[in-house]
Amino acid sequence: MSAFRPGWLPSVLVALLLPGLLWLGLWQLQRGDEKRALLASFEARRQAEPISLEQLEPMPDPAYRRVHLRGHFDTEHSLLLDSRIRDGHAGIELLQPFYDQSSGLWVLLNRGWLPWPDRRTPPHFDTPDGMLQLTAWVYVAPSGGLNLRSGAASEGWPRLITQVEADSLWRQLGRGGLPFEVRLESGPASYRVDWPIVAMSPSKHLGYAVQWFSLAAALLGLFIYLGIHNARERRHEPSHRHA
Repeated sequence: MSAFRPGWLPSVLVALLLPGLLWLGLWQLQRGDEKRALLASFEARRQAEPISLEQLEPMPDPAYRRVHLRGHFDTEHSLLLDSRIRDGHAGIELLQPFYDQSSGLWVLLNRGWLPWPDRRTPPHFDTPDGMLQLTAWVYVAPSGGLNLRSGAASEGWPRLITQVEADSLWRQLGRGGLPFEVRLESGPASYRVDWPIVAMSPSKHLGYAVQWFSLAAALLGLFIYLGIHNARERRHEPSHRHA
């Protein structure tokens, strides 16, 4: 050990910091693997044929399943999901109850993004009338869904919200419906429907992991250099002492 003398303070710092840096790098790799699995599941289910709500309802894992709907919109109870940004522009997402005639169930259908450049005027949107046949896919939020906030800015309709919980809406309206959001596919009734599936791509997680591992390697390299350098300095110190 005479060839390696890093000192007690650097040793303590490395013992505290190095495990944390390695853990952060491994955690980012794990998150990247989870995102890849999520994207693979999304892609596989989005390529499948749409199913009915009767087939969907008993499924334990309905996320990203495509469904076909036949029914009509409720034009009286629209929700405007605020603070949605696309290409640097502020806007809202339009969510409306949709009655599926074959299953007798309501779904909270997200028709997509609309710009809202002037907050002094309400956003403009149209709702198709009559019987419609639509294709959509199930979105299940990672946190358990959207929550309808109490004390919303407006008690009227359309209602501006920041989060939505479908179950709360059905209880307010006294209806039976699915407890999650359903997102409309591109078509005549949709607006802008290019939702990102994950907020951060697997490649970004890999990039962050590389950064954490690089910091760990730099810390370890500095520790080794300091230990060798101090040992050499100690060997070159005069061996005699002055009286």
